[in-house]
Amino acid sequence: MTSTPTTKGLTYKDAGVNIEAGDAVVDLIGPVLKRTHSSRVLGRHGAFAGMFQLDFTKKSLKRNYRRPVLVACTDGVGTKVLMAAERRVYDSVGIDCVAMNVNDLIVQGAEPLFFLDYLGLSKLQPAETSAMIEGVARGCEIAGCALLGGECAEMPDIYKPGDFDIAGFCVGVVEYDNIIDATRVKKNDVIIGLESSGVHSNGYTLVRRIVRDAGLDLDATYTELGERTLCEILLEPTRIYAKSIVKLVGECRKKKAISGMAHITGGGLPGNVSRALPKKLDAVIDKSTWTPSPIFPFLQKHGGVDEAEMFRVFNMGIGYTIIARPDQADRMMKILKRSGEKPMIIGSIEKGTGEVRLK
Repeated sequence: MTSTPTTKGLTYKDAGVNIEAGDAVVDLIGPVLKRTHSSRVLGRHGAFAGMFQLDFTKKSLKRNYRRPVLVACTDGVGTKVLMAAERRVYDSVGIDCVAMNVNDLIVQGAEPLFFLDYLGLSKLQPAETSAMIEGVARGCEIAGCALLGGECAEMPDIYKPGDFDIAGFCVGVVEYDNIIDATRVKKNDVIIGLESSGVHSNGYTLVRRIVRDAGLDLDATYTELGERTLCEILLEPTRIYAKSIVKLVGECRKKKAISGMAHITGGGLPGNVSRALPKKLDAVIDKSTWTPSPIFPFLQKHGGVDEAEMFRVFNMGIGYTIIARPDQADRMMKILKRSGEKPMIIGSIEKGTGEVRLK
């Protein structure tokens, strides 16, 4: 006689993946994604893929391209997510993720069109997960691009409880004749710097090591840093420069006033401005032209980090640079100020070998 099993069979949820929680997140984020959409976004929420209309003929939103070039990039937030996970701060890293992508994309003169995000985590908690995606949506709103969709992957076998990672993918467009690259840069061009909001999203492996070795308290305030806690300062989202730069490119296109641009990410000013240079020219940057925000000398002091290493790892207060024709620099500065930026001339272009010289 065969006995009938009295226990329920193993389920996906028993193995660590909750399909119902995933469905709940999809429902929660629908209105969030919708906030970032224009009439150029087609299809419905929850489809297998997002659709974006490149040309658009509606009078109020007319966008037609003669020779469009699609520009794409992908990036994440690095080990900043470990600090965010530890402190249970879930929204700001979504802004970081968008920033790290769109700030790279606009360097070529492109306008961001749409964004997709990828979120990997140990356990899908609808409230926490939707907060992360809310941050991504907020970043897309700041950048002026559409959040078309993304992926939330619940993988308890890969991520420890509480851990997560976030990455993104952005697509933009630029007219072929308006692509900005190193061939435009000339001797005597000037370098305009735009302020960063702090550490942004690079160098956090070193930041976390300094915090640990120096016994710093993330929940404490320090006199030299002002009224915010160290954690609040370190988790400040990366600034998004997209709208300011898209506006600048549009207003300066006819006179080819912009020679080059650089997003100051890993490698700092030396490692990133050099990417905008031809091999026979150097960028000479005067460190006395700006004052780095207090978090940088604070980290340098508590970590005993050499100044050259600080400039090699961190943005040191300059998050984005524009190489400009000298006779157009004043006009460009005014345009940037109208966009809410605080531009400053931090250097110039001289003969050399394609390097950045800090003086």
